[in-house]
Amino acid sequence: MLSALVLSGCAGPQGNTQAPAVTPPPAAAVAIPGTTAVPPAPAPLVEPVPFDEAVAKATATVFTSQTLPPPGPSGRYPVVIDPLVDGMTGSQSAATRAIQKRITELVGQQYPQFEIKPFTSENVAAAPLVLVGTFTPVSKEGKTAGMREAYRFCLVLADLKSGRTVSKGVARARMEGVDTTPTPFFQDSPTWTNDKATEGYITTCQGTKVGDPIAAGYLDGILTAALVSDAIEAYDAGRYEEALDLYRAAVQTRAGDQLRAYNGLYLANLKLGLRDDAAQAFGDIVDYGLRNNRLAVKFLFRPGSTAFVSDSPVSGDYDRWLDEIAERAVRSPSCLEVAGHTSPTGPAPLNDRLSLLRAEYVKTRLGQEEPALTARTIANGMGSRDNLIGTGRDDATDALDRRVEFKVIGGC
Repeated sequence: MLSALVLSGCAGPQGNTQAPAVTPPPAAAVAIPGTTAVPPAPAPLVEPVPFDEAVAKATATVFTSQTLPPPGPSGRYPVVIDPLVDGMTGSQSAATRAIQKRITELVGQQYPQFEIKPFTSENVAAAPLVLVGTFTPVSKEGKTAGMREAYRFCLVLADLKSGRTVSKGVARARMEGVDTTPTPFFQDSPTWTNDKATEGYITTCQGTKVGDPIAAGYLDGILTAALVSDAIEAYDAGRYEEALDLYRAAVQTRAGDQLRAYNGLYLANLKLGLRDDAAQAFGDIVDYGLRNNRLAVKFLFRPGSTAFVSDSPVSGDYDRWLDEIAERAVRSPSCLEVAGHTSPTGPAPLNDRLSLLRAEYVKTRLGQEEPALTARTIANGMGSRDNLIGTGRDDATDALDRRVEFKVIGGC
């Protein structure tokens, strides 16, 4: 909404030459001893709207508020959509896929000057406009902490030719009826950390204003991102050999040192029954986490227990995971903090205790694999204080809130 403040004045009677009285400026406010300044009023809360309305609102803002040079000979602006993600974890979900599908429909119906093209390396190399977006659960105050009560929706249109953002749209969506189940690749991925490539994507959307440069971490790796996107699409469709080839190609690029590619190599090898290659790929994941001082692993525990679940399709690989983590960690001269996490369900003191017990269990298992680690690891229970998602659904949508995290610490 654009608002204008108009100042109006009155003219004195025509013939009156007397100088107008000058009103002295107001005296500066003087602090009175013993009193406290009144804090400014809080910003008004943004009212969330239904999911479809939020998508339409943000899309309209992005595709009607930009200023662009004239299009090429086709008379249309080519646009690629780099798949939308959760703004905390970088994961894709049924909701982010639905948003992308709806944006494509709306552009085709209402904004004919734009042409949506597939997000491929070939199309990206032509330097089109690129659309990025995040969809993140937030509190009533819009924070990624506390009780999540809405989704913060952000869209940014960026020009790869100029290297700058050209428009931005934001909205808040209600939580009712929104399916945030992770897509197969992200649901199956065994690990998570602050991936620099994904951070660059999120910063491009959430940390920029119109006219700002595109985040360097995103711009430098966008060709690799297109390869990884194709690989994820192939994996989700069950084309595991194709996915494996694409992940291998991605890690060979300049920006290929990223967790999504390493997770993809592990998962594709596992799906193809290549157990030794999968073990090596998981070791590469651990090395990546240790290089970046942080790695979260999605171990599934029985409810209220420190025992791993026994009926999960992936729990049979936990022994191999622990073996690789111990083997790679013992080579490092640093110490390791093992931090347990829980979702916000239940009393906080119990969650703190349970997360600590789970961390201690994993620490013990590492010491059994590599005795030298016993004196070089500590256990910590975080409870729900560091939730990434925070919805408290206790299902696949917030599995990362129940992670076990390995953090490299100095002092050894």
